Amino acid sequence: MSTVIDTERARQILNNGMEQAETVLKDPDQIAGVLDQVADKLKQVPLIGTVVSDAPIMVSMVKGYITKEYPNVSGKVIAAIVSAFLYLIKKKDLIRDDIPVLGMLDDIAVLAVALSVIKPELNAYQEWCNNRQEENVQ
Repeated sequence: MSTVIDTERARQILNNGMEQAETVLKDPDQIAGVLDQVADKLKQVPLIGTVVSDAPIMVSMVKGYITKEYPNVSGKVIAAIVSAFLYLIKKKDLIRDDIPVLGMLDDIAVLAVALSVIKPELNAYQEWCNNRQEENVQ
């Protein structure tokens, strides 16, 4: 992946989107639209199971934060996720998405960098979800 987009460039993309992400997070309709677009986009991403398999739980965590069902996460973490999502759904990528396989590499790189930044918080959210499921079963 580093020959197409390196990790530092992906980190820069993520950081550049933080301000826009924080603005989007303030508008429930706008964030709902972003999350819907991300869900559609994730269906197109190759290797979703092995490269960015945590993306759907990232979507879930943002929804939980927005609905205040899961407020135990930093706004900066949510903004980092939304920043990656905004890059994922934008029309103008570093590599055009219509190029088979290669077109998704920059998207995957940005998601992977976001994941590396938010992984501890994502793990805590996943544990919270698992505990809730267990409580509902009992």
